[in-house]
Amino acid sequence: MRCFLPLLALAACFGAARAGDAPDLAWFQEARFGLFVHWGPVSLRGTEIGWSRGEAVPIGEYDALYREFRAERFDAAQWVGVARAAGMKYLVFTAKHHDGFCMWDSAHTDYDVMSSPAKRDVLAELAAECARQGLRFGVYYSILDWRHPDYPTDSPGGRGRKAHADMESYVAYVKAQLAEILERCRPVSLLWFDGHWEEPWTEARGADLYAFLKQLEPGLIINNRVGNGRLRAEAAASGDYDTPEQQIGAFDRERPWESCMTLCRQWAWKPDDEMKSRAECLRALVLAAGGDGNLLLNVGPMPDGRIEERQAERLAEVGAWLERNGEAVYGTRGGPYRPGPWGASTCRGERVFLFVMRWPDAGPLLLPRLALPVLRARLLGDGGARVEATESGLEVIVPEDARDPVVTVIELTLAGDAFALPPLDVPRPPSGSLAFGKKASASNVFARRAEYGPEKALDDDPETRWATDAGTHQAWLEVDLGEPLRVARAVIDEGAWDRVRRFKLLVEEDGAWRVAAEGERLGARAELTFAPRLARRVRLEILEAVEGPTLHEVQLLGK
Repeated sequence: MRCFLPLLALAACFGAARAGDAPDLAWFQEARFGLFVHWGPVSLRGTEIGWSRGEAVPIGEYDALYREFRAERFDAAQWVGVARAAGMKYLVFTAKHHDGFCMWDSAHTDYDVMSSPAKRDVLAELAAECARQGLRFGVYYSILDWRHPDYPTDSPGGRGRKAHADMESYVAYVKAQLAEILERCRPVSLLWFDGHWEEPWTEARGADLYAFLKQLEPGLIINNRVGNGRLRAEAAASGDYDTPEQQIGAFDRERPWESCMTLCRQWAWKPDDEMKSRAECLRALVLAAGGDGNLLLNVGPMPDGRIEERQAERLAEVGAWLERNGEAVYGTRGGPYRPGPWGASTCRGERVFLFVMRWPDAGPLLLPRLALPVLRARLLGDGGARVEATESGLEVIVPEDARDPVVTVIELTLAGDAFALPPLDVPRPPSGSLAFGKKASASNVFARRAEYGPEKALDDDPETRWATDAGTHQAWLEVDLGEPLRVARAVIDEGAWDRVRRFKLLVEEDGAWRVAAEGERLGARAELTFAPRLARRVRLEILEAVEGPTLHEVQLLGK
């Protein structure tokens, strides 16, 4: 291992913090859309980065993968070009994941890309290319390191302990590497931490690292995972913004946030990995913007360094949509309507943009009235919409043949500043679910946390969910209706998770469980129709899942 440069000498390269300096969050909130990239030698095996060390790939084999890593077709210009074609405004790259491999020429370790056959300082090349093409550059850095001898825990998954760890020495290593990155890859706009949840990392260490980095670069944006909270900051001092993972964050105008989600299932490249549809990508983007947050959408390049053509094409489809509708996304704020099953809204000045994703079965979309009059309404770019104020609210009217099948964008012009209006909820029409509010039980609940309990799948709220522990491949969710009721249909929503591969829906009739429906996939809003059954208890048995199943809604209907 190479020797550390003294931290004081590194810090001197940057200068002291200036009074009044603050993180530059204005560009971040205006950007709304960024590219996340997870890449490293693990792509040679097609398994998950970091997490497969000691699981899918033996530790010795995993740690030696860099000797085969040639990355002969890596082209920073191609990656940045893909991001620009997608309408993305920034890029975040995994400099070091939980496996400890460094994707830059580090003076502090030999376990880096320069020791591989590739011999390319990927991080520096990307930073320079982002500067050339006008994208902001961000760096992902895992606080934990299951390979480093000084970090206390080990693979797989941090379950082992090292006999001679030295956390203070390891923290010095982290600081030296981060100072090195900030100096070599200027300008770095954002640091994206991960690996913060393990016991060796404390809130005090997070606060110290945050202060250290702010002394080096006062305007740097740092995410909440610099602290040791799981996903959302529990203290205002934990970074500058929050990072919900694989789900859209809740509406929040006070604290900036960014949802990180995968375009395919895995963060790192996997052959023939399942990819999100254009519709799923667009829904995620507008729900994030409508909640006043960002979307950081991830790709995993192939071992040779190329972003898969199909992934690039999917991102270009999103970019084509943004070419037409970007004014409703970039530089806007969330609201004045909170996101919901109907869609979302953004605003800028006197303009409000409605993203309607679900229209009523009959009649216009009804929204609560705003405190400012609506002067004009039009389909963005092509007229054809109108709004009528009634005693019940605002009726949004767009002919069916003028609606986009994924998201219809409508521009309203108000008689005043839209952002000054208090955010409004759009009431959800009752689903009529027989399971709403009923007693539920499940085989497994993620970390035994109440916020992921089985009743969260029965609450008619698509923003909550029942979740199970990582590594769970079979599970069940049961509903007690309280008395025998006629059940003829079920609506089950996995949201964007899409983890179920085989299931059965069982009903209890005359004391015996009988199969009402079965299948291989659920995904977003699966509708199961079957011969009417008189049942008190209904059970969804997930017989096979690729990862811990999670369900946003389970609705049982009589017709």
